[in-house]
Amino acid sequence: MKKDFVFLDEILHGVRWDSKYATWDNFTGKPVDGYEVNRIVGTHALAEALLEVQGKATALGYGLLLWDGYRPQRAVNCFLHWSAQPEDGLTKEKHYPNIDRTEMITKGYVASKSGHSRGSAIDLTLYRFDTNTLVPMGSDFDFMDERSHHTSKAIPSNEVENRRLLCTLMESSGFESYVYEWWHYVLKNEPYPNSYFDFPISNTLIARERE
Repeated sequence: MKKDFVFLDEILHGVRWDSKYATWDNFTGKPVDGYEVNRIVGTHALAEALLEVQGKATALGYGLLLWDGYRPQRAVNCFLHWSAQPEDGLTKEKHYPNIDRTEMITKGYVASKSGHSRGSAIDLTLYRFDTNTLVPMGSDFDFMDERSHHTSKAIPSNEVENRRLLCTLMESSGFESYVYEWWHYVLKNEPYPNSYFDFPISNTLIARERE
């Protein structure tokens, strides 16, 4: 694994995570190529910026839940291959009820070159410390629909405010939002803006790097 990349939980002490693409709970319906362990990886720069976000969120009574960070290019290729396959309906209702899977690319939900593969993008949400419950955001992670857009008018006002809170925390810490996905942010001054990495997310590779 490249030396400038880390497991984010080693920097963000106490952070929660659930690497969806390492599990069966994602829009492809199975673990995705390159996700060999359920951990979230990113650049040191990403980790340091998220540490600032974590501090601001903690002061307000919130914690961070991470869903995805660095994404190997082979995983992106897996998404593209999957989107071209015949519809089986297994994940459609949960993740893309109002579009065809082939439209994921044209509507901006899946890209052939993902910012995640550069190592400084993050998918995340907030949870409340007092109840340990996720903050309502109007849609789930990877819900490919206009309800997930930052400008959506189809969600209650309190959920609009919750998205605005997350956006404020992120943008004040050096991140840019993505118009189609309320959970997706990219570090403005990312260290590898033109690089797309393809090393797998693996505990073994981490161990070898440290030897």
